[in-house]
Amino acid sequence: MKFGISMLIASLWAVFSAWLAQSWIDELALHTGRPLAWAIVAGIALIPGFMNAFLLVSLGMDNRPGHVQLLRYPGLTILVAAYNEQETIVQTLQSISLQEYPGPLEVIVINDGSKDNTAALVQEQLPLYPWLRLLDLPKNVGKANALNEALKEASFNLVATVDADSWLFRNALTHIVERYFQDPTNTRAVAGAVLVRNSRVSWMTRAQEWDYFQGIAAIKRVQSLYQGTMVAQGAFSLYDKATLLKVGGWPDCIGEDIVLSWSFLMQGHRIGHCEDALLFTNAPTTLGQFSKQRQRWSRGMIEAFKRHPRILLQRRLSTVFVYWNLLFPFLDLTFTIVFIPGIVAALFGYFWIVGPITLALLPMAMLMNYFMYRIGKRTFRDLGLQVRFNPSGFFIYSLLYSMIMQPVSLLGYVAEVLNFRKSWGTK
Repeated sequence: MKFGISMLIASLWAVFSAWLAQSWIDELALHTGRPLAWAIVAGIALIPGFMNAFLLVSLGMDNRPGHVQLLRYPGLTILVAAYNEQETIVQTLQSISLQEYPGPLEVIVINDGSKDNTAALVQEQLPLYPWLRLLDLPKNVGKANALNEALKEASFNLVATVDADSWLFRNALTHIVERYFQDPTNTRAVAGAVLVRNSRVSWMTRAQEWDYFQGIAAIKRVQSLYQGTMVAQGAFSLYDKATLLKVGGWPDCIGEDIVLSWSFLMQGHRIGHCEDALLFTNAPTTLGQFSKQRQRWSRGMIEAFKRHPRILLQRRLSTVFVYWNLLFPFLDLTFTIVFIPGIVAALFGYFWIVGPITLALLPMAMLMNYFMYRIGKRTFRDLGLQVRFNPSGFFIYSLLYSMIMQPVSLLGYVAEVLNFRKSWGTK
């Protein structure tokens, strides 16, 4: 019912937007022809407007279930793949020690051939934490292979992954395990909520703080509302060990968490989302690092389509988000080669692409941002947290972020389609 209501209202908004954009399309058609004019306006305004309206209505109807304590908390194995993480690995282990998870706990740190003191630092922590183990690999084999090596030694049926440069907020493990058992019975993984830890470092991290807090979090909430989140991110997620083994573990590819998640979905399983199981991670601090990360994410999406094309045929509500992923290359292409040049042209008085009618997009965008902020703030309040005052980051996120993210995402799609050499770079 919620899906139908959201789809109806979003469709009505798209029809209204198309009617409102007629004069824009007519003027643009004088320079491009009508078919291309329609394609440009659809990529710039109509399709994003439809998606935003769908998300907005869905979020308004999302009533997240509260937590119910389990009678018995099962054993939990946490895998921490670490490569040259001497600056952060000790703090990551400290955050795990403060969790007070009420069931048996095992943490396996996989030193993936680090060239620094990561292994030595973990060795020093072994006497402090009886639940800690070190798997020291002699050479770097990549994150996916490192996790698979540790999976063979996992003692418990629930397995979580935690990035080695992250901080688990209190009760994150308890919350994510409770969500796993309270979600529908076909749930085999739960994605935690990942937020930015180093938001004060640079203008790039200040902007990403809002992306993680609002954009990524909102999308995962809506996806989980409609029969399942599409990706259990590697930074912090919970998995059923038997299902991991059945699909062959983490695939050795650049987007291993995306491809693994879609393997779960292809088996008919569901991926949940726990909005109050928080992990704070280090985001890329420079434009170059950010570009490598988002290109890797984009390539991972194309990898997932290559390996699991039949996911488009699945009969479940969340399949609509798979089709959205098919549209992202077109939207990023339109934004990059049409909208950004259109902004430049408007500065010189040419309003064929970006003009007064484009301002009609702003109310929906502002409403969307406000609504996502209110939802995130409510989750923070329930956990005893406050949203950091970060107006400069919000300005960059609202007005400039897409001008960076969408072009670099487009480069990632092209690189994967043309099978360019892969570079893992920043996580």
